[in-house]
Amino acid sequence: MEMFLRVHKRYSSSYHMPLSMLTNFQNLLGCRIFFWKQLDHQKLYIGSQEPYLHISITMAANWTHHSQATRRIFQVYGCIVTCRDMVAPKDSTRSFDKVDYYAHPEHYYSVFHERIAPYASAIVNCMYWEKRFPRLLSTKQLQDLMKNGCPLVGVSDVTCDIGGSLEFVNRTTSIEKPFFRYDPFTDSYHDDMEGDGVICLAVDILPTEFSREASQHFGDILSQFISSLASAKELTDLPTHLRKACITHGGALTSLYEYISRMRKSSIDSPPTTINGLSGKNYCTLVSLSGHLFDQFLINEALDIIEAAGGSFRLVRCEVGQSTHAMSYSELEVGADDAALLDKIIDSLTSLANSSITDGAIRKDRELSLKIGKVSAYASEDSIPRKRPAVLILGAGRVCRPAAEFLASAGSSYGGILSGQDIEEIQVLVASLYKEDAEETIEGIKNATPIQLDVMDIERLSDYVSQVEVVLSLLPPSFHAAIANICIKNKKNMVTASYVDDSMSKLHDSAKDAGVTILCEMGLDPGIDHMMAMKMIDQAHTRRGKVKAFTSYCGGLPSPSSANNPLAYKFSWNPAGAIRAGRNSATYKFLGEVVHVDGSSLYDSAKTFRLPELPAFALECLPNRNSLTYGDLYGISEEASTIFRATLRYEGFSEIMATLANIGFFDMEHHPLLKGSQQPTFGAFLNELLNVNSCTETRNGSSDGSVGNDEELVGRLIMLGLCKEKAAAVKTVKTIRFLGLHDDVQVPATCLSAFDVACQRMEERLAYTSKEQDMVLLHHEVEVEFPDGRPTENHRATLLEFGRTEDGKATTAMALTVGIPAAVGALLLLQKRVQEKGVIRPLRSEVYIPALEILEATGITMLEKVETA
Repeated sequence: MEMFLRVHKRYSSSYHMPLSMLTNFQNLLGCRIFFWKQLDHQKLYIGSQEPYLHISITMAANWTHHSQATRRIFQVYGCIVTCRDMVAPKDSTRSFDKVDYYAHPEHYYSVFHERIAPYASAIVNCMYWEKRFPRLLSTKQLQDLMKNGCPLVGVSDVTCDIGGSLEFVNRTTSIEKPFFRYDPFTDSYHDDMEGDGVICLAVDILPTEFSREASQHFGDILSQFISSLASAKELTDLPTHLRKACITHGGALTSLYEYISRMRKSSIDSPPTTINGLSGKNYCTLVSLSGHLFDQFLINEALDIIEAAGGSFRLVRCEVGQSTHAMSYSELEVGADDAALLDKIIDSLTSLANSSITDGAIRKDRELSLKIGKVSAYASEDSIPRKRPAVLILGAGRVCRPAAEFLASAGSSYGGILSGQDIEEIQVLVASLYKEDAEETIEGIKNATPIQLDVMDIERLSDYVSQVEVVLSLLPPSFHAAIANICIKNKKNMVTASYVDDSMSKLHDSAKDAGVTILCEMGLDPGIDHMMAMKMIDQAHTRRGKVKAFTSYCGGLPSPSSANNPLAYKFSWNPAGAIRAGRNSATYKFLGEVVHVDGSSLYDSAKTFRLPELPAFALECLPNRNSLTYGDLYGISEEASTIFRATLRYEGFSEIMATLANIGFFDMEHHPLLKGSQQPTFGAFLNELLNVNSCTETRNGSSDGSVGNDEELVGRLIMLGLCKEKAAAVKTVKTIRFLGLHDDVQVPATCLSAFDVACQRMEERLAYTSKEQDMVLLHHEVEVEFPDGRPTENHRATLLEFGRTEDGKATTAMALTVGIPAAVGALLLLQKRVQEKGVIRPLRSEVYIPALEILEATGITMLEKVETA
């Protein structure tokens, strides 16, 4: 790294600032940053990332053209680049999702050569790469970049993937000759450092390199022991200090180092941590040892104590100190057949730790710290086998915590609800790609265990699935089919809150044949809406009634006190999905007539909506996709003349969104103004969108690209026909100002379309603060008529749920109403209350009756009312 940066400084032209790009891969990146920090440098961030600089890569592009007088030529500017900045989804309607990218890299294409590389004078590649991922930089892309004047001087390919993420790096280099050049203009390679081409560094044995002084020093010391080592035939012939340093002799580990094979055997032979402790042992505990475990061989004594007493151990974690002064650390899972034997082992280990204390003073060379975890008891095979039921939750996002809390406390809190059913304590495993996320999510939850798991690792996923009774997948829908296949093979039940798509439907027969239940659509919408609807419809049919009309309304909204912006709406995640939903077409049946609404007209179809039970809420509703499919699901297609499902928003939302759509903010195609090397300001981009809508030859707006004051902007919206009424134009202008779509600030380089611009502003300006609540409102109406002359009845059911804060932890209403129903589904499967097999929805009474009872016990309550016409 030092050599490369020296070359970097030497060859950086005075016409370009030296801008370093470091691609990120944890440990490889860390040491490069250390050397980088030794230089006079300034750190740049892509977009508006924290913590302390807000300098976009587009600004870096501008700086490359500044005059020499305004720049510090000998300062290195650097930018750490992550996968979010390297690739983009092939589907322009989707936003980047790291989990999806790791699972399906074929859905993404490289944009590094467009967004980042054109401004770099040096690239340090620390990125892990496999063939299934897009390249960071292909040979053709580099050739095009250099023809267009890219200031790139060289690359340091730390990963040394030949022909890999940097395709033009075609060989490794040596310490003696660390560089070669690739000339993109002639597509040739040479070793002439004074010639043309991009400098390439790819030393694959850098960790073995020592400075000459260090090698000389080490050699001088080693030479003192050469004669003893060369003349000794047996270990006993060596001086004590060399004998202790001998790891192997005669093809075997020496006695002092036998712990290596013992620890390796415990780690390799043992399967991943099981739900019920160390294999074959009834009592287990976690023992943490820290001290001079290896240089003083205290680890040998600890393992001898465990094995001599008849116990067993498994290595969980090991960190070896890197100097004679540094402590080492090991975690061992220690097991025994009975509690008394485990107590004896713990006492002996405690005595070993205390032996380092002599006359009140601690012998530093023998210092050993010991921590003992909680002892867990497990039933042996000789006793009545009854292990704790376990649920594996996949995904540690917002929805996970309410689900994990419910399941972990189900035995003590909800045991009396399911009549005749005893609920044992449930062991909950929460799996995430990053264990830290799982640990943070379940902090403070009893009976919950975090695990690191990549669901693309089929072998490990299958191993965990085999150890539990139910799998609850809270991952994106694209993962569900693969997980369901593993559940079917292991004959394990599964729950999701996602819609049943084609990939899941195809698994129905195989799940049914395996005797497995895959319970889907067990969240809010879909989920609670299904269960409320079927309860009302089944009750009507039981009383020989006929459903004349079914209407359903659902919305996730800010609480009234948090609806403090012109749109009266906020996002708790990326707004792209919600905006796209507002462009979906819709179909419903009203008084026997099928009505189609085109996606481009959806916002215009919004209607005012009021609830007598909640008169303070000024709402509106928009048709929600294809309502007719629900008539089929609920068995009312033939009898109901009205079937209508809608999304709820606060009144005024739709006319503002319709105007933003008319301006062009929801267009997903790449915009030519966002493709150049210099991004426009938000105000200039808004002005361009308005001018595109203009039918006159005169281009409006100020000469500096601004959009004018509020009154002028209102006038332009009305003149262009983008608003029907002045009131709507005024509200839209207030929204534009609130979102900063008029700001004299450059649009981030990551925004390639008007849709990206709108999403970026909404995600930044319409986010919930830590003290704000969201709200969920679900309302069903079922009109029932009777053939025997009884009066028509109107059945109404309403759910109103607000976000909660307990013990300083805030949980959104959306997370509660999605996570808890999914967990209830897992509980019903654990209790074998669901007999239907295959891929199912919660439409039968065996699911919705107990599920709604349990939800009510958790505080998720439906207000039901019946009125007679």
